[in-house]
Amino acid sequence: MSGSPEDYGRHRRIVKTDEFSSVFRLRPVYRTENFVLYARPNSLGHARLGIVVAKRLAPRAVTRNLVKRIARDIFRKSGLLAADCIVRLNRPLAPKRKSAASSHGLRQTLGAELNRLLLSQRAHTR
Repeated sequence: MSGSPEDYGRHRRIVKTDEFSSVFRLRPVYRTENFVLYARPNSLGHARLGIVVAKRLAPRAVTRNLVKRIARDIFRKSGLLAADCIVRLNRPLAPKRKSAASSHGLRQTLGAELNRLLLSQRAHTR
């Protein structure tokens, strides 16, 4: 059931409300300009990820999906140990109308920020 560290199957996701609640009860571990990371150790032997992107902070579905896609990709590559991690967007992103060039810049900015966030958690758990 555990698969390779680079998969993102259901066993690597936090999906149930009570699982989210148990991690949210803890204080945020790390903050960046746009994100907050909540984390707690688990006994599963592998890391799990939950992503929260509120509609009021990213009104366009395209933007919400982009954030989730980037977070999942970085999570797969991060090699985190046994921990439950929730990444939450905590401030509004870009205005609604953006050009393709600025969308690429947003992707790079968010990717770098999420990478820092998850790598800081990796260093903290070792």
